[in-house]
Formats: sequence, structure tokens, C-alpha cells
Amino acid sequence: MKKLTHFILLATCIFAGGECFPADPSVKSEVWGKMPDGREVALFTLTNEHGTRVRVAEYGALLVSLETPDRNGKLGNITLSYPTLDDALKGGVFGSVIGRFANRISDGGFTIDGVRYDLETVNPKTNVHIHGGKNGFHRQLWKTESTSDEGTARVTFHLKSPDGEEGYPGNVEVWTTYELTADNVLRISYRGTSDKKTPLNLTNHAYFNLAGTGDIREQILTLQLWERLEIDDRNIPTGEILPVSDTPFDLRKPTRLGDRLPKIERGGFDHCFVIAKISIEQGPTPFATLRDPGSGRVMHVATTKPGVQIYTANHFKGKPYPKWGGICFETQYYPDSPNQGRFPSSILRADQAYDHTTEFRFETEK
Repeated sequence: MKKLTHFILLATCIFAGGECFPADPSVKSEVWGKMPDGREVALFTLTNEHGTRVRVAEYGALLVSLETPDRNGKLGNITLSYPTLDDALKGGVFGSVIGRFANRISDGGFTIDGVRYDLETVNPKTNVHIHGGKNGFHRQLWKTESTSDEGTARVTFHLKSPDGEEGYPGNVEVWTTYELTADNVLRISYRGTSDKKTPLNLTNHAYFNLAGTGDIREQILTLQLWERLEIDDRNIPTGEILPVSDTPFDLRKPTRLGDRLPKIERGGFDHCFVIAKISIEQGPTPFATLRDPGSGRVMHVATTKPGVQIYTANHFKGKPYPKWGGICFETQYYPDSPNQGRFPSSILRADQAYDHTTEFRFETEK
């Protein structure tokens, strides 16, 4: 049986909102539950002095919940979450790490160096593969490789994906690290290697709702994004990149989501936007700010990836969350990039390392 260590990095506390929080970021661990085959699943709680509290689990490298204080210091969960491991095992992607390939691949597969690879899990009507397939990374038990050292709150999960899994070539290893900083940044970093050329495109599929309840229509979104990908009726990019100016996709000025979502033809956003001027060396590029006037919570998003799929939970029907109950910022390579030569390449070579960081920074407005 796996033994989990409970630890707090510093015993000193800071009181806020009626609770005691560690003076330095800290991590504690516990058993969340068991897989159907009896393997235990560890759950880690990362906390900092602001009261921000992040829970992550080995199953799906899952962001289980993210609690931040409102303008009065009251904590609230701002992600759509699974209450228990059993709920997570029933399916879905709330907060999961997606791989090998986030988003969609058309035509049932792809070709690399003249070799055709047919993917196992595709929609029989559209021949589209999505989110790594039935046995994607979000449906697997990752291993905890490391936890925090002194003065940090950090957990790293590790997963091996064998050659041929879901039809993808290459033996792939991936690492996902969650880090909660003292200045209220949740940083998610991804690394990967492969022994063959293969598409690799990782993201986190968290749904955010800064109000902590209801839907996101009163929340204000600003995007520093000038272009988006045109898509067909299967949500597959056509290859064309369109300007957002003078369209419902233009959110370069602060925009109440409830004023914009009904104007989108598909009933809300499910579109990939282009992130300009990305540079891994220069760090993540800021591209989005989400504000909730009611709670005062503000979230800024930045990434090193060239695109972001913004999705507004258009298909939700009220059980357990309402339509438009959350918004996703799925930072990634462009959808269908293995089949689109004009897009930034998502092919990882054996002599390369996959490297991707996305940051969520939190603050409150008075």
C-alpha cells in the first residue's frame, strides 16, 4: 500500500477570512480513493498565504479544485469540479490534463514521413478524433514523481504512454507540474519526450467560473487576441486564419460575456484563437483577463503555446452545471495541426523535448 506523507512547510500561520494559512506555500497529501483495480489515488492540497488553495490528483493529473478569496477574503471554488474520485471515473474532463493530443484531429489520423497512422478512437459520423481518445491521458493514473521542497508548493506527475497507444507512434513520457507561488500564480508546466516522431499537444481542461456558482454571463472577458481559426461544421479548422475585428469574436475591449455568447452562431465559444509573439525563452505571453464584478475576483492567463481553445460550456444542461456554467482556456497547438502544413508543427521528434507553460494569476478588486 502506498504511504502518503502529510507535511506543512512552516508552522507559522497567517489569518485571513477566519482561516489560518501558512506563511509560505505548502503541500499536504492524502488518499482520495481507489481505482477499480484497487490502486490508490493520491490527492494533494497546495496552499499559500493569500488563502488560495489548489487540489490536484494522480488520476488524470487532475486539477480537482481551485479556491481563491473574494474581495471580502471568503474562499470559493472557481472551477467546475468532481466532488469525488468516483465522479471523476464516470467520465468527463473537468480539470484533466489532455493528451496525447488536445482538441481534434480530422480524417481518422495523420501521416508522418509518408507513414499513415490511423487513430483508434474516432467519431464514426465525422471521422474526428478528440482529446487523445477513449484511453487518453485524462483517463489514466499518473504517478507522483516529486513534491515541494522548502518554500514552494509544487507537485509533479509522470505518465508513460506506450508506442501504439490509441494509434499514436512512439514511446512517450510526459510530466505535468502544478506550482502555486507566493504571489498567487498557479503555474502548470508540461514536459515530454518520445523515441519516435509523434504529435504531442497537452493542455488542462479546467472550466473557470470566478463567481463560484451560477453561470458566467455577468463576467467580463478581455482578450489580447487579433485572429482566430475558421472552422467547418465538425469544428475542424479549414486552414484559414480570420481577423476578429468587427465580429462577435472581438473581445479586445472588456466585454460582458452575456452580451456576446448569444451572438455566436454555435451558441457560445468553441474556437481556437491565435496567440501572437510567443517565445519560450521570454516566458508565457499574457492574452486573457477574466473579471467577476460580483466577487471582485480577477484572473489573468498567459502561455507559451501558439493557440488557445476558448470553450464556454455550451452543451451543459444543468446537471450538475448550467449552460455557460464555466469557461475553458485550453492553451495548445492548433487543432488538426498534424494534417495542416501551414500551422505551427505539433510533431515532437526523438531529439526534442516538449516544453509548455501556462500561468493563471489571481487578484481581487475592491
